[in-house]
Amino acid sequence: MSQELIRIFDRDSQRRRLARALARSPADFLLNHAAQDIAERLAAVKRDFTACLDLGTPGPALAEALAVSGRQVFRLSPLAQTIAHAPVLSVAGDEEALPFALQSFDLAVSVLALHAVNDLPGALIQIRQCLKPDGLLLACLCGGRTLHELRSAFAIAETEISGGISPRVAPFVDVRDMGGLLQRAGFALPVADIEPLNVRYDSLFHLMADLRAMGATNTLTERARKPLRRRVLMRAAEVYAERYSDPDGRIRATFELLFISGWAPHDSQQKPLAPGSAKMSLAEALGTRETKLKE
Repeated sequence: MSQELIRIFDRDSQRRRLARALARSPADFLLNHAAQDIAERLAAVKRDFTACLDLGTPGPALAEALAVSGRQVFRLSPLAQTIAHAPVLSVAGDEEALPFALQSFDLAVSVLALHAVNDLPGALIQIRQCLKPDGLLLACLCGGRTLHELRSAFAIAETEISGGISPRVAPFVDVRDMGGLLQRAGFALPVADIEPLNVRYDSLFHLMADLRAMGATNTLTERARKPLRRRVLMRAAEVYAERYSDPDGRIRATFELLFISGWAPHDSQQKPLAPGSAKMSLAEALGTRETKLKE
């Protein structure tokens, strides 16, 4: 009997909020920062990628940047959007159900999208299946400590005033777990690293305004459906300012960018040596003398 997928996120709500944000003046500084980092990492890879997939990245900027170099780029977006460059084909779809044939691409990229899927291991498996042998995945998603200050401030405020808490900040994957998830999905040579980015705001209300402008407000399926009580909001702002402000009074918000990479398996890739097959001892590698212990 198949196990029913737990729905952590309301994906329809995610699409509506993203569409609303993009239709106005989106706060895209985080997206631009992560996309630039992905582009720099890709430039360091000595490979020519011709068939590329941009998976769920909010806005078309990354896909357009990839297409400038002459690559054929397919962009899977939760929203139907027009792309300025002819080499980009935009497809409306869901990162949880990829509509592509096996081994269609030699590069898959994604920025600030995969942390909001309900089944991250399943999405990674689908991405690996879409890649040709020796194809590369490069992605950035929010890591485990993202907005931990906001989560803590609301938890304290709601506990004091309401006697309990409701989920307001999404759970994000930890970097220590990400390598294992990539391996389970069948990727070779998996790498996961983090870049903490601290952004300062005048107040909690300015942070929340930016999150709305990113289309990144609360879409958890278990979120409270009643309007947030003013007393809770004001107390959360006080707690935030008390615990996470700098001497000038501005508050800090942590965005932990989690960068991942992995390769679809291929015979040409480096393989780890079998245990006991090393031709040099650790002492020789370190340039020291080996001391044998007595029995």
